[in-house]
Order: sequence, then structure tokens, then C-alpha cells
Amino acid sequence: MDPNRRDFMKTASVAALGSAAAQLALQNGAYASGDDTIKVGLVGCGGRGTGAASQALSTNGNVKLVAVGDAFEDRAKGAIKNLKDQLGEKGERVAVQDEKIFTGFDAYQKVIDSGVDLVILATPPGFRPIHFEYAVKSGRNIFMEKPVAVDAVGVRQVLEANKIAKEKKLKVGVGLQRHHEARYLETIKRIHDGEIGKVLALRAYWNGGGVWDPPLSREKAKSEMEYQMRNWYYYNWLCGDHIVEQHIHNLDVANWVMDGFPVRANGMGGRQVRTDKKYGEIYDHHAVEFEYADGTRCYSQCRHIANCWNSVSEHAHGTKAQADISGGRFFDGVNWKYNGPNKNPYQVEHDDLFAAIRAGAEYNEADNGAMSSMTSILGRLCTYSGKVIEMADAIKSEISLMPKSFSWDAEMPVKPNADGYYPIAVPGVTKVI
Repeated sequence: MDPNRRDFMKTASVAALGSAAAQLALQNGAYASGDDTIKVGLVGCGGRGTGAASQALSTNGNVKLVAVGDAFEDRAKGAIKNLKDQLGEKGERVAVQDEKIFTGFDAYQKVIDSGVDLVILATPPGFRPIHFEYAVKSGRNIFMEKPVAVDAVGVRQVLEANKIAKEKKLKVGVGLQRHHEARYLETIKRIHDGEIGKVLALRAYWNGGGVWDPPLSREKAKSEMEYQMRNWYYYNWLCGDHIVEQHIHNLDVANWVMDGFPVRANGMGGRQVRTDKKYGEIYDHHAVEFEYADGTRCYSQCRHIANCWNSVSEHAHGTKAQADISGGRFFDGVNWKYNGPNKNPYQVEHDDLFAAIRAGAEYNEADNGAMSSMTSILGRLCTYSGKVIEMADAIKSEISLMPKSFSWDAEMPVKPNADGYYPIAVPGVTKVI
């Protein structure tokens, strides 16, 4: 496997669109509506989905949300009100008719088939490969949240579908917003230019007190499928564990600095504090050592335990200086600090994507999103198994975490015992590839 990252980072940063570019975009059939309005569909109407839709609807030019879909009706309908409230004066950009509110497991197909120009994919990440593949085959531009898969089977599905996306010249954005944050862009450019010397090691952290508690009790759930989907963060087929769902941001930065992906890793983790059965099957801490092709290591930690040392940050140690990448500064040999503008990267990533759509410019972040997802998955495989695992072996794994079918009474890939506890990975025992 070629660890070089350049082929995965062919994204375009597009400036303001002029009238000539707009005319060219229209001639190329950029908009299904036949005018300059970009019609947006939203699949996955939770907090991140509505946030991404709000940012999409805040971009320059004519843009409207015309369709929404979610497995749950309350989420789909609630998103419309939430978006109008968030957007204020721009609330008229939410133009979803009742017949374009879709629910159920096939809602994604109905949204994508409803005549949209761009679809936002923001369901729990386990569904992402399925939704991405369908959107690509349907010829839609795409913004999808990270991670883009929870297992190697899903990563390969995204990579294969993206070959078609490139052939069709679709624009694809991925919610790794640090790539659109001025402080990160300048800091990593300087690292690549050699200002801290050769990078000898990296550190990456997402240590915090955890996320939301499961909102749905087993007593109120209509089925095991609903129970797991409402409490999606705590099940690997939906979330991938927090090393995949959250820590991907920090590991993606390490890959960016190294201009490549790890070739192997080892690690340890467990479930020491968050042990109640309501927390499903995921760990509450992971520590992984990733090795890159040149021997450089990234030492990574992620933790969901309250009252501990917290940090969400990335660091590089070079032969000339050290870099606090997230802080945008160099020290211990070279003194520099980023003092320029730093616009909201969640907004900028949508500004850049929509500008590319309007200009007909090359823009595709899916390969990088897939391989940074795979980096995070590799870390989980190592902590769950206690083994040293090669990336080349991990990415070929045929172990799928997903259900074989989707319905409210479907057979689940992980089930509780009689007391409501789920099986937990045991290092040295659990098979992961």
C-alpha cells in the first residue's frame, strides 16, 4: 500500500465566483433546477446534520434546502424548525415542502432522488458508505461528515465509490474542518517547509469527560434497533468507538503533517469508569502508537473519563523546534505564533465546497476522509486486540460490523445478554481482522 498522501489531497480552494464562471457552471449542468440555485438535501437530522445544513445555507449565492430525511420522523420534522431558528433572516432558505420530508431506512434514497444538487450525509457514520455510494451513483455533489466508515469494508466501499465520483467530476467535501482553518493551514505549511526541521515524533489527543448520556431507555424503546440507533454513540456498527468518531480529527492532522498514513500500530485501552450497561460496547480510553513509513511515531490518546487531564490538541517534535499545531505556534528553537485571521472552519469548509460547485472546479476530499477514518479504525483494532497490526492487513479485513439488513426488527450485529450488558472487546482474545 502506497502511504503517500498527496494523491488523497487534491482539493480546490476557490475564490469568489464571477459571472463567466457561473455561466460555465450552468452550461455544464451544475444545477438540477436550471438556474443558479443550489438545491440541498439533508440526510441525518441530528445536531451535526442541522449544523452542517445551517452552514451550507449560509454560503454565498442562491441556495435552498428542499428535502430532509431521517430514520426518525421527529428528527426530520424537528430539523426544519431548528434550522429556521438558527438562520434568522436567512430562514427563507429552508424551503422544504411536506412531501419532501422523508423518514425510515430508505429516506436517504428519497432525498437523493428528489432533484437535489448537493446532499449532506450526516447520519451516524456506520451508514455513510451506503449513502455515499448511492449519492455518487445518482450523480450528486456531496458533503459528508466524518468518519466516513466504521470498518475496513466500509472504507473500501467509499474508496471504490469515489473512483466513480472522480470520473463524474462530482464535488465531495468531508467534515475534517481543520483543513479549512487558517491557523492549521499556515502552521502545517511551515512544518512542511522545514521550519521545525525533520519531524521526529508527533502527539495527538482527544481527552475529555465524554459526550451525552444515552437518551433512550430500554423500557421505552420499541425494538433493539431503535434502542441502539437512538443511543448510537455507544455501538461500534454505528459509531466506531470514540477513537474513530472524535479522535479522527487529531489523527487526520498527524497524517497531514506526515503527508502519509501509518503503516502499522499497536495500542491498549479499556473500559474502566464508564462501565454501566447503558454505555453499550465502546471503551472509555485508548492509547495507540502509530508508525509511519519512515519510522516516525505518533503517540495518541483519547479518553472519555471525567475529572482527568483534558486536551484536544496535536503536537510535532522536530530537530529544530517543537510545534503546538492546534495552538499555531513553534517554540524551543524557533519562536513563531500565528496571529492572522481565523474564520470559523465549519463555515469555511462549506464556503469552499459551494464555491467549487459554482465554478466547476476540482474538489474531492473523500479519499483522505476514507484513509483518515481507516487510521482511526486501525487504532481501535489495536486496542481491542492488543496486537501489532499492519495497515495493509487491516484495510483488507472482511469483518463487517454492519447488520445484514435494515428494519426495526432486524437481526442486530451486537446483542445484550439477559441483564442488558453487551459483549466488550478483550485484548488478547478478540479477533479484529
